[in-house]
Amino acid sequence: MTDAPHPAPAAVGRIITTHDCVAEGAAWLARAEPRFAAALDLTGPLPLRRRADGFEALLSAIVSQQVSVAAAAAIWSRLKAARLTGPRKVQWATDDDLRACGLSRPKIRYARALAEARLDYPALRVASEAEIIATLTAVPGIGRWTAEIYAMFSLGRADVFAPGDLALQEAVRMLFGFDSRPSERALRELAQDWSPWRAVAARLLWAYFRVAKDREGIR
Repeated sequence: MTDAPHPAPAAVGRIITTHDCVAEGAAWLARAEPRFAAALDLTGPLPLRRRADGFEALLSAIVSQQVSVAAAAAIWSRLKAARLTGPRKVQWATDDDLRACGLSRPKIRYARALAEARLDYPALRVASEAEIIATLTAVPGIGRWTAEIYAMFSLGRADVFAPGDLALQEAVRMLFGFDSRPSERALRELAQDWSPWRAVAARLLWAYFRVAKDREGIR
């Protein structure tokens, strides 16, 4: 049995809460696009990829910006070990403390800006995608990619995509037989055909990337 739609405002749409939700979306995509069906045969069942929301989740996304999955995981592990993943701890830490965990000078600045922003995280749970993007990107260091990843993984939005993600672009290039990676704009337009399950399409493409490249495309 698939999960029932989450009781939330219409602007929120479907919320992914269980593996059944992901399986429902994957089946819909496989029916709509034969290349997704072929990819799903290679990847097997897709991961749920749900995370808690809040400061720590956004800080983790900032850590993952423009570094490899392995590097991001190592930095995050050091931050966790140093207990520097909460807003007050980040504010109280010295630059040397944060730098010792692997954060660059810009990311130290972004982490502090996030801690000082005091975002209303519960309000984001019932906000529209446009409101989420606008609220998060107003914080220094949070771009559209980070906001979309947060909406997908931490808020469970079923119809959000992250076309600026390089692994998604490369997965689409391989799966669809393009000569080069699609641009962010081109991929955003292409992904319109995968609504209302664009977040599951992203999960499928990341899984396909892992199989095709033998490495993770997202942490």
